[in-house]
Amino acid sequence: MIAGIALILCFQLGGEVVARGLGLPVPGPVIGMAALVVAFLMVPRLFESVRSPAEGILSHLALLFVPAGVGIVGHWNALGTQGGPILLALAVSTVLAIAVGALTFVAVARLAGAAAEGDERAGAGRND
Repeated sequence: MIAGIALILCFQLGGEVVARGLGLPVPGPVIGMAALVVAFLMVPRLFESVRSPAEGILSHLALLFVPAGVGIVGHWNALGTQGGPILLALAVSTVLAIAVGALTFVAVARLAGAAAEGDERAGAGRND
């Protein structure tokens, strides 16, 4: 269990080092998570060593939202004066995210359908 947590934290630290060292606009934990996925693909047994601690962390995921709640309460005055623009930005970004997701899904579905039709046509012309 301790080794799994240490492995997760090492990848997070590595991601932070890469992000800050190269001045990347990507958060270090995201880079670390991507590196961990690559490590899982290269060394599948790492997955089992991380599974138990990861499930433990995920079971308490709600606790990770506490700092965000404290930040909101700590900046309550700013939220009161800037609440309208913040709410508008949240609403617009949510709608845009849903729209982009839907359009991406439609595009991929069309590409997959076109590829399937192409495979059927290629198979129909063959004489086996």
